[in-house]
Amino acid sequence: MPTGTVQLHRVLRTTPEKVYRAFVHGAALAKWLPPYGFICHVHQFDARVGGGFRMSFENFSTGHSHSFRGEYLKLVPDERIEYVDTFDDPKLPGEMKVVVKLRAVSCGTEVSIQQAGIPEIIPTEACYLGWQESLAQLAHLVEPQIAE
Repeated sequence: MPTGTVQLHRVLRTTPEKVYRAFVHGAALAKWLPPYGFICHVHQFDARVGGGFRMSFENFSTGHSHSFRGEYLKLVPDERIEYVDTFDDPKLPGEMKVVVKLRAVSCGTEVSIQQAGIPEIIPTEACYLGWQESLAQLAHLVEPQIAE
């Protein structure tokens, strides 16, 4: 059964530390990860190698949701995050692997993401679009410099 892969690249006006934190903080993920029109519910979250998460995305228009779970494979603070996730729905089989690379650049942080193993039933371009929306929301979370 063929699977899809998406690759994304973005530069954010912030530090690698702040971007990394947004990927390993459950409440932060709930704020930026769901694509437009979805709400994220974090059911379980343990950001350590061997730890994992369980979340669901609820379609705000219909109320339908889909849940998924994952495991962290590699965490290098401010540099790299690797995890696998799977959908709980048997119609969405397989395991997806996500690799996030962070690199300080002159104007902020370069973010490179690869998600491989996207179930065949999900159009790759829809997944890519969802990631673009998520990364726009990530920018809104990490780029502001708000004084205490």
